[in-house]
Amino acid sequence: MGRARIIAVANQKGGVGKTTTAVNLAAAMAAVGERVLLVDMDPQGNATMGCGVDKHELVAGTYEVLKGEREIGRSLVHRADSNLTVLPANGDLTAAEVFLLDHPEGPRRLKTLLFPLAGDYQHIFIDCPPSLNMLTLNALVAANRLIIPIQCEYYALEGLSALLDTVERVRRTLNPDLRIEGLLRTMFDSRNRLANEVSSQLTHHFGERVYKTVVPRNVRLAEAPSYGLPIALYDRGSRGARAYRDLAREILRRGGGETGAAA
Repeated sequence: MGRARIIAVANQKGGVGKTTTAVNLAAAMAAVGERVLLVDMDPQGNATMGCGVDKHELVAGTYEVLKGEREIGRSLVHRADSNLTVLPANGDLTAAEVFLLDHPEGPRRLKTLLFPLAGDYQHIFIDCPPSLNMLTLNALVAANRLIIPIQCEYYALEGLSALLDTVERVRRTLNPDLRIEGLLRTMFDSRNRLANEVSSQLTHHFGERVYKTVVPRNVRLAEAPSYGLPIALYDRGSRGARAYRDLAREILRRGGGETGAAA
């Protein structure tokens, strides 16, 4: 059995569809038979809730695993209706920032914990918090691929520049295997002139690293988390569900990023 592709979904800018992408891409991969683990590294716990796990009733999750208080295998939640497994999180994870700063493994803690699981899954997605903090750094060190969701608006490229600088520093110092799997245009409205201009700039600067798949602004996609369901289970026929199915196929056609260009 091969090793999992570990894919961080990150953008330090909030509200760009990061968690929506982590949850729905993971679910879309699971729906086509891939074995998938979704790791929630965001103290907001939105990916956890979006997968139908109540963050308020967690016995143990990412925080306890990072601290070594509970084995990772005993903290996983398996969705009965798919191949999707979740390592959930809640607000307790905020305290992991200080813990990781003082821990001997520091930014490598998550990588160490995920290593024994890498043969059990084909894809491990990590939903990162909307900031470049120690939790995000752990995700970037653990991952071999990075997906960057981007909303095509005025400040999109400015925020992207800071993230790319961070990725390059991580590659130089902590994780030479980290590569950009792709940039994903989210909440896209083709009727918006600025959105089209920013989209053109992205494809001009980053070429094939920009996914051909575009995730549209979609009401059903926005509704799904409140029901604790990925869009594939909430409304399979919606434009949002189709977009994430298309994205999963695009990634699989690319070979999951094995030939992705370096950051």
